[in-house]
Amino acid sequence: MINNSAVPYWRLSSFYFFYFASLGVLVPYWSPYLKSLGYNSLTIGSLVAILPATKLVAPYIWGALADHTRRSMLIIRVTSILALLSFALVFVDQQLWWLAFAMLLFSFFWNATLPQFEAITLNHLGNDAHRYSMIRLWGSLGFIVIVVLMGSLLEKYSAGIIPLVVLLTFAFISLSSFTVPEKLNTPHSDHAPIWQVIKQPKVMAFLAVCFLMLCSHGPYYTFYTIYLADLGYGSNMIGVLWAVGVMAEVAIFMMMHRLLPLYGARRLLLVTLLLTTLRWLLIGFFADELSVLFFAQLLHAFSFGVFHSVGISLVHEYFTGSHQGRGQALYSSTSYGAGVAVGTLVSGMVWDRWGAGFLFSFAACCTLVAAAIVWRYIQPARSSL
Repeated sequence: MINNSAVPYWRLSSFYFFYFASLGVLVPYWSPYLKSLGYNSLTIGSLVAILPATKLVAPYIWGALADHTRRSMLIIRVTSILALLSFALVFVDQQLWWLAFAMLLFSFFWNATLPQFEAITLNHLGNDAHRYSMIRLWGSLGFIVIVVLMGSLLEKYSAGIIPLVVLLTFAFISLSSFTVPEKLNTPHSDHAPIWQVIKQPKVMAFLAVCFLMLCSHGPYYTFYTIYLADLGYGSNMIGVLWAVGVMAEVAIFMMMHRLLPLYGARRLLLVTLLLTTLRWLLIGFFADELSVLFFAQLLHAFSFGVFHSVGISLVHEYFTGSHQGRGQALYSSTSYGAGVAVGTLVSGMVWDRWGAGFLFSFAACCTLVAAAIVWRYIQPARSSL
């Protein structure tokens, strides 16, 4: 818990809870829903890729608007409502082009919210930014609750329930956004163009690492649920496995405010990328062993929990003052946008042809290259030498 009474801990936490609850439906279960409509792997990969693809542009557009107006919470509220209304279009028709249009529209608004909310949270925390993970962990809890609930619901109901649950989570996101107060960023004396920040070797290396790390998650986000179902695992067990990963993430979030100052970003990134490489190889070649799958899911503590905490910390360090909103947006666009989109598209193209072993080996290669970039270009701070 954060002791500073000026920080609206529970209101910030509730937004994260519902936002990541929506991800807890979309990430594991949107692909099986599309499969239930009769779409093949290539089409599923293409439709799912729309969600991260809009992050290539949407967060930066909204981030620039937030930096200019300094009204981030107003933008979050408006885009949350528009995302809710846009997603409702999937109930009108399930034809390919209509679904593609609905997903493109809603994700353009939906992808605007989180980067700006990250900036709002860090502004509320002020000098306690290293305690960000203590708030963010509630998002992980939201993911756990919904992913286990969905596993149970799908044992009783058809996949047609999935879009309804997504719509409900979007409604709660919109409601919770109205409880969070605005918090302006601190004016900064350096008004240099943002490109002056981006072109620094350490920043470009960091963005390349973010791209590769999230590209490696493409097979996991798109086909993990389908993969396990094909291996004979039931909906409840699949839900439990997703939840195990996020529970490990919660545990590491509770420790990150100590680990980050103690070990520094560089060391944590290197360990995380190597353990993520191991995780993808275990999933790709030993998924028929339940105990191995559980261990691989525990490594989610590093491949998401540690990585995201370090990423947010470095963005907050590299992009200051009037660059803050666009810095968060650029991090989101590069990683959860371009990275996931490319990984998802590659997955859709090769899943049926070469299968899980090849695809998760590709994921492992991405994280190994990222580790080499960290080793060469991201140097430790003096305090952590």
